[in-house]
Amino acid sequence: MTIKRIPIRSWARVASFPESQPVGRTPCGYSADNSCILRRALLCCPRCRVSRGRKPIRRDRCASSSGSPAGGGADIVARLLGQWLSEHLGQPFIIENRPGAASNIGTETVVQAAPDGYTLLLVVLPPNAINATLYDKLNFNFIRDIVPIAGLTSDPLVMLVNPSLPVQSVPEFIAYAKTNPAKINMASGGTGSAQHVAGELFKTMTGVQMNHVPYRGSAPALSDLLAKQVEVDFDVITSSIGYIKSGKLRALAVTGAQRSELLPDIPTIGEFVPGYEASNIRGVGAPKNTSAEIIRKLNMDINAALADPKMRARLADVGGAPLPMTPADFGKLIVDETEKWAKVVKSASIKPE
Repeated sequence: MTIKRIPIRSWARVASFPESQPVGRTPCGYSADNSCILRRALLCCPRCRVSRGRKPIRRDRCASSSGSPAGGGADIVARLLGQWLSEHLGQPFIIENRPGAASNIGTETVVQAAPDGYTLLLVVLPPNAINATLYDKLNFNFIRDIVPIAGLTSDPLVMLVNPSLPVQSVPEFIAYAKTNPAKINMASGGTGSAQHVAGELFKTMTGVQMNHVPYRGSAPALSDLLAKQVEVDFDVITSSIGYIKSGKLRALAVTGAQRSELLPDIPTIGEFVPGYEASNIRGVGAPKNTSAEIIRKLNMDINAALADPKMRARLADVGGAPLPMTPADFGKLIVDETEKWAKVVKSASIKPE
């Protein structure tokens, strides 16, 4: 996600967004596509300018580099943040989506933007961390070219099996997989996706063999798990919780360091495989050379959002645990995640599709 401020060149025409206008759409009905851009008092097209008879305001644009579709986890978190910032800072924010090349298109957009604090990136890990190793030739170095601002949320995946598989727990799954080598098919939302690398990390740490079956997104992977075409899937909790509660799928464990509030009775994989952890982490970054004062102010605003009980409750509804951090701490997390997933990509010989 990028947050970009774009100056308006007319003193008489500025953007106006009615209270009822949903975040992510302009008054003319423009809907952002798939990589989020969050703008404060945003100009998205000439038709959206409205004469208000006052000095122009600059606009913040926040564009998501996650490549996730509208309505996906990263998109929802971006919109919740945009709405909170809009309400508390007095300027509307809008989300644009820029999918493609496993989030690299959105990231490059921010890397090339002016370091003025008006273009920010929705950092999404593991994808941004994975890409540093997965792709041989990128037009940017993520750690060098993106300045960390703040963490946003962390949420685990859930390890799922079809109830027809004769296992009730992670230890039973490991035992079954080892007695049925290479007969376990593992679905994912695509090669190099968070689901894929979570499964590969599990394979590495447990010594089990699983055949990776990539799909074009999580939905078809989940459908084939329900249809018994594959045996296991590491999926987003919010996408699968209905199937879990109805008994159509069995949750063996969550992938985070702690149990999920959405599935409090489901253990973590780490309770059986010490050291295992794989979470979806979201935060905000800016182009390199953005001033320290801008970074400090944005970090303060974002952490204020994460401290708001109403915001925390809305994030919890989508499985996100708030992740307030200093810029330095978030930067260290990015480096640690990049190193961690680089080892997985190399050991599993993952190549981009």
